[in-house]
Amino acid sequence: MRFITLLSGLLLITCLQAGAQRYRMFVGTYTSGASEGIYVFEFDAASGQARPIDIAKGVSNPSYVAVSKNGKNLYAVNENEGAHATISAFSIDPSSGRLQFINQKPALGDAPCYVTVSGKNKWVISANYTGGNLTTYQLAPDGGLTDVYQTIQHTGKGVDTSRQSTPHVHSTIFDPQEDYLLVSDLGLDKVYAYKFQETAKSNPLLAASPKSGTTVPGSGPRHLVFHPNRKWFYLVEEMSGYVSSWNYNKGNMSSTGRVDAHAEGYAGRRGSADIHISPDGRFVYASNRFEANDIAIFSVDNQTGALTRIHNQAVATKNPRNFVISPDGNWLLVGGQNDDFIEVFRRDQHTGLLTATGQRISVPNAVCIQLYRL
Repeated sequence: MRFITLLSGLLLITCLQAGAQRYRMFVGTYTSGASEGIYVFEFDAASGQARPIDIAKGVSNPSYVAVSKNGKNLYAVNENEGAHATISAFSIDPSSGRLQFINQKPALGDAPCYVTVSGKNKWVISANYTGGNLTTYQLAPDGGLTDVYQTIQHTGKGVDTSRQSTPHVHSTIFDPQEDYLLVSDLGLDKVYAYKFQETAKSNPLLAASPKSGTTVPGSGPRHLVFHPNRKWFYLVEEMSGYVSSWNYNKGNMSSTGRVDAHAEGYAGRRGSADIHISPDGRFVYASNRFEANDIAIFSVDNQTGALTRIHNQAVATKNPRNFVISPDGNWLLVGGQNDDFIEVFRRDQHTGLLTATGQRISVPNAVCIQLYRL
């Protein structure tokens, strides 16, 4: 009897461990080519394999997607101009993972390129690149977008007349406590910190006097990621191709250094795109597009947060705009903006280095990958 009880316990632990290794994977794309919309997979972190589940078709250029923390909803920006620049809301079937369209609202700014949802699923916020602004919508109980919104317009210009003649809001990212929303503006070389009030009935962002950090002129801040200690963040600069390190405390930020994300001697075009950190905070990764076509790997000094570039991993898929590290730290998946597959890398948690597995997940023009643990 005792043996049976022990065996049952072991089987239960095994099942729980197996369940913890399964994720829903949602992939945003550009639909100007072969893509049909938002792709849904089940990703098995034990094998690195992905099983197709669904395609939400008829969604125009869903270039960035975000999943609510409760796993019930997905939001996508539709990266278009004018009346076609919108934000779309979906429900996620809890058993199958299939997406069901709820509604759509104007982004109120051209070329929305990033979207985030608050932790309690009350607000969704888009970064509108060409519009140079950000828009916040209140959410309904079913996760749909309501008619309550707030838009904040940036003004000014940067030093590069060809790329920074107007503001270009590129990402809207909450700090770990969700007390502030950090907004990277590529056109102004600034990162703004807006005070966030989740329980507000309207206008959840205090826009009058945001705190801000200024990057090197012409660097073009794009995305950022926080260290697990919540005291540091790392910012990828699209135009310069550098990654900068920052100290952070309650909206206050100060730059502590910069490291080139490109291999020594690289002379091609620069267009760094995405940035992520390993779950243990020991390594930072950044994607480089164009001729570089690689993932830069940095080690993190655990005392100072300073970065040291240790390797540039070439990728086969073309123009690696976005990538994701699995929460268990074992995998890195990178999408090709100008290709038809996501490439799967095995990640060494001790060295931080990547090994190509040869596994490819078929998705055309993948530009955003999100994982949600089942």
